[in-house]
Amino acid sequence: MSVLIKPIITEKMTADSELFNRYGFYVDPTANKLQIKEAVETTYGVSVEKVRTMNYGPNRKSRYTKTGIQHGKTNALKKAIVDVAEGDIIDFYSNL
Repeated sequence: MSVLIKPIITEKMTADSELFNRYGFYVDPTANKLQIKEAVETTYGVSVEKVRTMNYGPNRKSRYTKTGIQHGKTNALKKAIVDVAEGDIIDFYSNL
């Protein structure tokens, strides 16, 4: 499986990419910072200076129905914030 799952494209991450050259990605929960750095460098052709990661656990929910209590949870995910070098940019919208 690939280390990078998908980029995070939100208003906050777009502002961070324009101001600070930081880009966000959803990554494989078992990936470490070195693997994330290598994957971003090979995929987008940029030089990565710093990688920060965040682990989010699953959100557990329960519903009360007429058949009883239904339990469920969302998936656990991991985010990575990647700082790239000063002159490099990542264009998520190009159709290469």
